[in-house]
Amino acid sequence: MTESRRITMLAFPDVQILDVTGPLEVFAMANRGMAEAGLGHLPRYAIELVAAEAGPIRSSGGLTLVAEHAMAGRRDGIDTMLLPGGSGVHAACADLAVLNWVRAAAAGARRVCSVCTGTFLLAAAGLLDGRRATTHWRSAALLAERYPGIRIEADAIAVKDGPIYSSAGVTAGMDLALSLVEEDLGPAMAQAIARNLVLYLRRPGGQSQFSAALAAQAARTDPIRAVQAWILANLEKPLRVPDLAERAAMSPRNFARIFAAEMGQPPGHFIERARIDAARRLLSEPGDGIDRIATRVGFGGAETMRRAFLRQLGISPADYRARFRPAAGHATIPPCS
Repeated sequence: MTESRRITMLAFPDVQILDVTGPLEVFAMANRGMAEAGLGHLPRYAIELVAAEAGPIRSSGGLTLVAEHAMAGRRDGIDTMLLPGGSGVHAACADLAVLNWVRAAAAGARRVCSVCTGTFLLAAAGLLDGRRATTHWRSAALLAERYPGIRIEADAIAVKDGPIYSSAGVTAGMDLALSLVEEDLGPAMAQAIARNLVLYLRRPGGQSQFSAALAAQAARTDPIRAVQAWILANLEKPLRVPDLAERAAMSPRNFARIFAAEMGQPPGHFIERARIDAARRLLSEPGDGIDRIATRVGFGGAETMRRAFLRQLGISPADYRARFRPAAGHATIPPCS
């Protein structure tokens, strides 16, 4: 590629600042990584922030961003358009000038993406009719109510439907940006950026907005938290309730009662969800086949895992892998540390 690809982020009053800065930092780190690797004299991405008028934009957290350009003059030549969310997104959806710009800019862009409740801007502009999309879990019901023509995947981190991408809440915008960098520059660069950002896990698009690991942090008592941590580290083991109760120094009946009271679900449901979470991560990566993954996460066999996936997610492991596994085939890029 001889020219930089333009990454255009829209800003508006009361935008969520991390929706803006998180994804843009991913692209900025890709530029630094390519430069350090000696792969091109131009930045791979030309990053810009636009708004209704050039100048300061106050974010919902009180900090001020500065838009370099007025959106009216920046609708052509966009490679990737990013629409953030925030408490001001609904006012932006009611602004005809904003919606007209989104439609016009999207028509010429290679990729059109939303972060968090930025999905409402895509929807208000008519770009999601008949498409799949996601948004912050707290706003999924409202999105469905306002725009019934959208097929909402409320649990997904990110959803791609043709050239339209949407992501879940706030930090999921960084996962989306990493997936875009992976499309352009390969998995090695995306992984290097994730390491530099000290992200615990670069989540694939099909990863759940909720996880057993996050749920484990909600436990109130030390014995339950300790058992949950042990479960997550030993998914391949049988994980029978009597054995877990013994580890917590409780009777099986008391353990099951306290676990359900603290977590809102019995131990077996927590274990199944943890195994599904682990399987989803493995299915989104190259390597093991479905039978091997089922064994590694403790399902014992592919059929048991298939039934659990259908029960919890409404999709088989094979279909999940086909939908969410990234395409292979890019040159290796050195880490950009």
